[in-house]
Amino acid sequence: MRLETPMTLSTHIVATAYGDPTEVLSAVEAELPSPGPGQVAVEVRAAGVNPMDLKIVTGFMGTDESKLPRRLGLEVAGVVTAIGDGVEPAVGDEVIVYPAAGGYTDRLIAEASSVHTKPTELDFEHAAGLLLVGGTAADLVATAGVGSGDVVLIHGGAGAVGTIAVQLAVRAGASVIATASPANHTFLAGLGAVPVAYGPGLLDRVTDAATGPVTASVDTVGTDEAIDTSLALHAADRIVSIAAFGRADDGIVLLDGSTADSKRHRSDAAAGLIADAASGTLVTEVAKTFDLRDAGQALGELGRSHPRGKFILLP
Repeated sequence: MRLETPMTLSTHIVATAYGDPTEVLSAVEAELPSPGPGQVAVEVRAAGVNPMDLKIVTGFMGTDESKLPRRLGLEVAGVVTAIGDGVEPAVGDEVIVYPAAGGYTDRLIAEASSVHTKPTELDFEHAAGLLLVGGTAADLVATAGVGSGDVVLIHGGAGAVGTIAVQLAVRAGASVIATASPANHTFLAGLGAVPVAYGPGLLDRVTDAATGPVTASVDTVGTDEAIDTSLALHAADRIVSIAAFGRADDGIVLLDGSTADSKRHRSDAAAGLIADAASGTLVTEVAKTFDLRDAGQALGELGRSHPRGKFILLP
């Protein structure tokens, strides 16, 4: 039997063109349909803001005008308000939806396969910013084959993905060196990494910090400095990057989440990431929250220097 709420209006943030997010985003209202078989309706309490959203808006991922107006948002946390046939979540359950389609909204229809139970100990804001970066970090660490005895260099260790990658690599038994600005060194040391500043002389600083030969690198920044440093330290096939797509000819491993292995790594990691974030054994941070209608401002700030942690939209 389908349990559902009456038809209601939902507000969605859409890109009406490609360009500056502060100029091309608009709020539109639409009727929210009832969930079909295998679907749930979710009242969104928080939505994660991610670099991929910015890349879509600015046209970095293509400028196909047939896709406009384009809904944004890849992850949310909220409360189930209606269910379709054949699904396990119940009305009133607190959930995380990832991957989400059009998550910059106050209500959405989600596939039940993308719905994860949110523990009450994990607040909506942290939950909404967890699984995209957490799954990406897990994929990086798994693909690099990080384990006990490895000395791992993580480029961008204080970023949202890097922070989790540091913790997962430490848990795997590796010795971790992480690049970051000096302002984030104390934070990274608290996670178990040896922090080093990026910039000229990086190779020497990493070599000095290492307890032995560096055996693997996880790259979240994609700079030539990061890749060149890692290539000077070890074989290219243990440099795994989510950002250095212009360096494919160097033989490094590039991840975009599209392969069967990547999808499996990310899916397999979800339950553990949620449990650890809820218990506090996995450190995650919310840098700033914005009103849903200020999504353009949030994306604009994301593209500039900003505080450590995730940006979150609140409907």
